[in-house]
Amino acid sequence: MPVHCQSGFRAHFFDGLTRMALTADLSKFLEQIRFEHIPQDAVALATDAFTDTIGVIMAGVGEPIVNIVRNEIAAKANGLGPESDGVRACLSPLAIVASDAALLGGTAAHALDYDDQALTGHPSAILIPTILSEAEILGSSGKDMVTAYVAGYEVWAELVRRSGKYHSKGWHPTSLFGVIGAAAAATVLRRLDAKRIAAALAMAGSQASGLAVNFGTMTKPYHAGMAARSGLVSARLAGAGATAALDVFENRRGFLTAYAPDDSPDWDSPSQLGTHWHLVEHRLCVKRYPTCYFMQRSFDATVRLLKEASIKADDIAGIEVTMGKGQTAVLVNERPQTGLQAKFSEQFAMAAAAVLGRMGIEEVCDEVVQRPEIQSFFPKVKLNPVDEYDSRDPAHSPTEQVTVTLNDGTQLDSGPIASIRGYAFDPLSTGELWEKFLQCTARTHTEEEARLMFERTQNIASLGSAQDLPTCERVFAAGEWSRSGETPEMAS
Repeated sequence: MPVHCQSGFRAHFFDGLTRMALTADLSKFLEQIRFEHIPQDAVALATDAFTDTIGVIMAGVGEPIVNIVRNEIAAKANGLGPESDGVRACLSPLAIVASDAALLGGTAAHALDYDDQALTGHPSAILIPTILSEAEILGSSGKDMVTAYVAGYEVWAELVRRSGKYHSKGWHPTSLFGVIGAAAAATVLRRLDAKRIAAALAMAGSQASGLAVNFGTMTKPYHAGMAARSGLVSARLAGAGATAALDVFENRRGFLTAYAPDDSPDWDSPSQLGTHWHLVEHRLCVKRYPTCYFMQRSFDATVRLLKEASIKADDIAGIEVTMGKGQTAVLVNERPQTGLQAKFSEQFAMAAAAVLGRMGIEEVCDEVVQRPEIQSFFPKVKLNPVDEYDSRDPAHSPTEQVTVTLNDGTQLDSGPIASIRGYAFDPLSTGELWEKFLQCTARTHTEEEARLMFERTQNIASLGSAQDLPTCERVFAAGEWSRSGETPEMAS
């Protein structure tokens, strides 16, 4: 059900006037939103997003693509170092310009595909690195950061609802909408007026991009970083006076026309901002496994099904998975050879369930994917795509189903799988979130340090400044936190 805004904000937002055109409506919302307007449920969701995303950033800082991006930044800046006028890169002691910090943070947040999922994409992997980078420069409070997060999410959601099936068109919605969301969040931190906000959104719209063909490569996490950087820069340039179209969304030559998969996106309906909160309605799916979310429900159910029946991989003749076409259009790697490819392979998910019984950070890597018993299991997996879409999250089918056929002909059936722990409407408990956070920070923090960071992020709204988040001394320390597949020059 729609979650309505507080009446005071609604009256203030409308200001006694009729609805404006879409771009102006969004801009006015961003100009006027304040922490006091946000429902407590949305504050709680944003708080968990900060905790989870900072955790997965720590887990991702040693990935090869992050080292490649870091080296490029270092070359441009003649080396990274502790400079007084910079922003902490991924909350490390290394100081760089804010736009590069957003690029690096976004890439790290999405590097393992362990970040949260909503709105057919990954909002927190873009919004939070943008906010952390800009908040350090501006001296923004924790309440400011939460407000910026909610604002970015709301604008992202308002645009996504106006068309659908972006994956089928070949777009990566995360970066396509993320650059708009990042710009929106940055304008709220900078407290720009509505006209400059509209310009920032339009500038960001001209930089929206990201191709789904790059799923399963290092470029996919780079999409998140580039969107965070471009959105932040758009807000800064617009704040400095750069001009852009003030009707970027409703204009028939604008954003929706250019990117929508169909020929008739919803240009004209009034925005829902100021009438209910998308974040409370749609929420966030916090991942239990470092892979594409589309394969997580079926994996989780299959592990439980096989464990309960004491079934081993050698007992299985075949597995059939029924899921939505929107999911199978993304899970295209039938015979993955790398950990990156395996993140988008239902065949790997089923092999991991049968052979390993788990699918954590250490399992989703080249060496495990290439194991003979994993590779030989792939032909046993069959996908059955169905043309069904969940109204709660149109990227998914409402349910999935797994049927396991044993060598003797016996069949085991999961029944309809509608949810998983961490799903938007079955959220992780604080204890479960801590367990994930502790795992993600195992290489960068002692348990005591992790607990301090966890507690600070769980109380993000009470922080006086972004600087109250502890510095992670071991992040980007020379020669540390490198993953397999990295070359010596990547670690230099």
